[in-house]
Amino acid sequence: MSVNYGSKRVVVGAHYGLRDWIAQRATAIIMALFTVVVLAQVLLTRGPIGYDRWAGIFSAQWMKVLTFVVIVALLYHVWIGMRDVLMDYVKPVVLRLVLQIFSIAWLVGCAGWAIQVLWRL
Repeated sequence: MSVNYGSKRVVVGAHYGLRDWIAQRATAIIMALFTVVVLAQVLLTRGPIGYDRWAGIFSAQWMKVLTFVVIVALLYHVWIGMRDVLMDYVKPVVLRLVLQIFSIAWLVGCAGWAIQVLWRL
């Protein structure tokens, strides 16, 4: 005779778990390293830090590309968080879908704005 302890676990959901957990940590590391790079540039400059100094920091092509990579990492980080919050707390499917589409549209708009700001310097 076999004994069954408990019930069989029914797995539901989108199964994003580990992949998104790692992506959140990786994007957080990218953002933290970028913060260290910018802080180092700010702390190593002499004199007052005005618009000219900030524009100088972000005028190099490598810094523009690095900044855009960080912005993409930030947007992906935000998307994972927003999607998880919406999946956990917004139960009506239509409302959740509308909010997810709005979130995606907003994040794509932010990426476009970031491109415009970075390459307009």
